[in-house]
Parts: sequence; C-alpha cells; structure tokens
Amino acid sequence: MTLAHLITLSSLLFSIGVTGVLTRRNALVVLMSIELMLNASNLALIAFSRFQGNLHGQALAFFVIALAAAEAAVGLSILVMMFRIRGTVDLGEFRFLKG
Repeated sequence: MTLAHLITLSSLLFSIGVTGVLTRRNALVVLMSIELMLNASNLALIAFSRFQGNLHGQALAFFVIALAAAEAAVGLSILVMMFRIRGTVDLGEFRFLKG
C-alpha cells in the first residue's frame, strides 16, 4: 500500500468517528467513535513514520494507545456510575452533571 492509500483510509476512519460523535446520543457509541478516531490517528502516524523511515511516529502511536486505554477505562467507569444513578446512557440525560 502506498502512503496515499493509508492516509485516505485513516481520514475515512477519522470521519466515520467524527460522524459517530456528532450524531449519536448513546454514550457507549460516542466512546467507541472516539476510539475509532484515535486508531485512525495511529494509522496516520505509523504510515508517516514508515514513509520517513524512522520510528518516531510508531513510538508516538504507542503512547496514543496507552492514552486510549486510560480514556476507555475512565469513560466506562463514569458510564457505569451514571447508569446506576439514572438507568440510562443517553447523553441528553447527563445534563445534571453541569452542577
């Protein structure tokens, strides 16, 4: 695959993720869309790293993976607590968090 193919795939995945974040009301789907966006950025980082012939992009992608794991753990724990309190994971019901 060429660099153009990989960047096109990455941008397509990122745009699918952005669409999911902007159009969905379910918090789990929004978290999955954010994960898709992070994976798309990882694909672009690794593609540019391979194109340039160094490992800097791959090292940065490793840190993005660690960040995504932490984001998923914290996000899911917040969603579990909100489901216990409200009984739903609809983002419209979480307005009481504004305080």
